[in-house]
Amino acid sequence: MDDFFDKGLEQRKATLGADYVEKNLAAADDFTRPFQEAMTAWCWGFGWGDEAIDPKTRSMMNLAMIGALGKMQEWEIHCRGALNNGVTKEEIRAIIHVVGIYCGVPQSLECFRVARKVLEERGL
Repeated sequence: MDDFFDKGLEQRKATLGADYVEKNLAAADDFTRPFQEAMTAWCWGFGWGDEAIDPKTRSMMNLAMIGALGKMQEWEIHCRGALNNGVTKEEIRAIIHVVGIYCGVPQSLECFRVARKVLEERGL
């Protein structure tokens, strides 16, 4: 499990940014720390650590799935991470189109609103 945590921490920082990850881990307390550690090991170490899917493709998949779930705070975080992993503005647009086709126009509009915010922050 320690190997997954270390591998996950490295990937989590590479995708979401070291400052963001360190801030989240520092804010963890006795109540939330076990989840932060497990999520870092499981999601980022085991899941993202599987090299069968490259980080860019995994980011694109995450945007589609999280967009489908309507979890917009997480979508915003992963939109930033997707840009860090090389996903382009045009690819994000295309992903949002797929969300609209399979999950409905209102959900794609939410994704566009959040994407616009993230893209403007990045000067894109």
